This record gives sequence, C-alpha cells and structure tokens, in this order.
Amino acid sequence: MKTFFSSAATLLALLLVETAILSNWYILPVVPDLLLITVIYISYSNGSMMGQTTGFFSGLILDFVSASPLGLHALMRTIIGFLSGFLHQRIVLNGILFPMVVGFFGTVLKAILLTIISFFYQDGIQTYFSSGSAFINECVINAVLTPVMFKFLSNFKILQESNEIGLI
Repeated sequence: MKTFFSSAATLLALLLVETAILSNWYILPVVPDLLLITVIYISYSNGSMMGQTTGFFSGLILDFVSASPLGLHALMRTIIGFLSGFLHQRIVLNGILFPMVVGFFGTVLKAILLTIISFFYQDGIQTYFSSGSAFINECVINAVLTPVMFKFLSNFKILQESNEIGLI
C-alpha cells in the first residue's frame, strides 16, 4: 500500500513539473513524458500489477488535466504499465543503453496505442503520426531522459518492490 501511495505522490509531483515547468520551456521541441517514464520504471521495479495500477492512475490524472476524452490516457498507460511489468526480474536495466531502448519503445508503444484507440472516437484524436516531427522528437527526448529518470527514481526505495501482496 505504501508503494502505491508513494508512486501516486511521485506521479502527481512529476505531473506538476511536466505541465507547469516543462510545457513552458520553448527551447524543447516537445514536452518529455516524465509520467510515462515513471510508469515504466515503477512497472519494471514492481511487476505488472503495480505497473497497470500506476499506469491507470497516471492516465486518469492526465485525462482530467487535458482536453482528451476521459479514459483515453488511462487505457493507454494501463496497457503500457502492464506490458512494462513483464520486464520485472527478467532484464537488468542498469547503465544507459537498455533504459534508453526501453524509453524509446515505450514512447513508440504509446503512439501505436493512441493510433489504434483513435479509431474508436468519431471526433478524431490527434495522433503522433499526423503531427509530423513531434513523434520523433518525443522518442528521442524520452530515450535520452529515461536513464536519468531511472537513476533519479532508484534513489527512492519506497517506489521499489516490497513484500506487499497486491495493493491491500
């Protein structure tokens, strides 16, 4: 339970950084997705159950602060958190290269899921593939920031697996 509440607090803090600070820096071509990187890290550290839970929570708070349809980000990030949880205790993400690859493919998976889900909305949702270079820029920025974020988040032992069973 402590891990979930710590993850939720971390996600809320990073949401503030992402929306209040990074979105106003005009030197960045796109806003890095710190919440996505954090969901991937928490999934890697704790497994699929915690990954899908934090993915859903991060997506839900993104749905509330954005103009997207309610549930869009929650569904995408739940799937990403679940799939990222399969890396738990299967691969070592120390160093720089593997976290960069994971961050890159997490962003690619997010774009693919957004494109698939957008077919179910009649009003149309702007996807990455319709906005030119934004997709490539976000892939590169997220890939570069993933090792930095993983190193930063690894300092918070409460975000990593404990002997808890489920969420309760």
